[in-house]
Amino acid sequence: MITDNNKKLAQWAMDYALKNGCHAAKLVLYSDSNASFELRDAQIDRLQQASESGLGISLYVDGKYGSYSTNRLDRRELETFIKNGIESTRYLAVDEARVLPDAARYYKGGKPDLQLFDERYENISPDDKVAVARAVAEEVLGKDSRIISVSTSFRDGASASYRLASNGFEGESRSTWFSVSADVSIRGEGEARPSSYRYESALFYDKLIKTGIGAEALEQVLRKIGQKKAASGKYTMVVDARNASDLLRPVLDALYGSALQQKNSFLLDKLGTKVGAALLNLRDEPHTAGARGARYFDSEGVATEPRPVFEGGVLKTYFIDTYNSRKMGVEPTVNSPSLLVLEPGSEDLNGLVAGVQKGILVTGFNGGNCNSSSGDFSYGIEGFLIENGKLTRPVNEMNVTGNMITLWASLAAVGNDPRMSSSWRIPSLVFEGVDFSGL
Repeated sequence: MITDNNKKLAQWAMDYALKNGCHAAKLVLYSDSNASFELRDAQIDRLQQASESGLGISLYVDGKYGSYSTNRLDRRELETFIKNGIESTRYLAVDEARVLPDAARYYKGGKPDLQLFDERYENISPDDKVAVARAVAEEVLGKDSRIISVSTSFRDGASASYRLASNGFEGESRSTWFSVSADVSIRGEGEARPSSYRYESALFYDKLIKTGIGAEALEQVLRKIGQKKAASGKYTMVVDARNASDLLRPVLDALYGSALQQKNSFLLDKLGTKVGAALLNLRDEPHTAGARGARYFDSEGVATEPRPVFEGGVLKTYFIDTYNSRKMGVEPTVNSPSLLVLEPGSEDLNGLVAGVQKGILVTGFNGGNCNSSSGDFSYGIEGFLIENGKLTRPVNEMNVTGNMITLWASLAAVGNDPRMSSSWRIPSLVFEGVDFSGL
């Protein structure tokens, strides 16, 4: 996807920038393509296809920094583009924290291919893609008289990048992805029109689960009929694997250098501190071949490595890029996690539910927010009431409230069912004593 000619063009652009006023520079040459085949009730509703390529360049001029991008990959036009960028950068304020990473921290190459690119990508016919989406719809159509509509889709894409830094980094990456989804809506009680969305994804076409998605979406939406609020109070909260990542996201956001540097993180100054339950064992595993999120270097070219994020609830790392490390006066790590793996337990979701006497199984979060400075949160939820280890009735229009540190300190069980196709492999989770507001 990135041709040798374009790599040579990128190398020329780097040299040209250095010869015309930059004391340092970095650039990325990128290429992306994607396609979407959307069906409504098994009939084609919309087809979309897009491709994009371009060059982004960061210029370091007289202690100042500017970042620019263009999709005009012509040498003569790039000359003007780079010269204008250099002149524009000279108008900016000096920022001593804007430097390239220490060259010793760059990925040096030589490791095995991470197996993220499906060579079949360009050879899968549009007819085959439409057939997959249609087969998913046919799993649902005609199965229940309450069905209003069935929307299904097949999507795929490929991306590639080539990165250079003037102090010695050169790196290339590429990946593909495929997904299939189903969205089913039905007539519920009264004016209610519940819906359910299900999807599967994979990096390789042959590994994509292509059947059962529609049937699962129908099964889940039929279970929502009769949704009502439950009584307010403290419950054991079980969150299924499809939604557990939503509770981890504010925690990860609080670990980024940008949030820490702005003192906008509820985990500021918590490194080495126990902030979660002993079951909170989260690792970044960037070198797992064939896994979404795997990579040997981050967007700065800095080499990744397996690292603990939480061990026994103790915070072990922040994600701090070069810029924020200099602003904060601390050592850099990497700018973001790659493949997050929460250590699983022994029970599946059914097993976790069976162990709960009074609780709520959350199968969806509907709006809400988390305060990034305090960790206080409030989310709308839907799911099922749990009584004596069984799901007794569907619930919705309830809110769950609390504080992220308090919540993760109450983690009581972890399932064995992470979504292996995700870059966040987070299983179903159980939290004790969580506040719900309803009736």
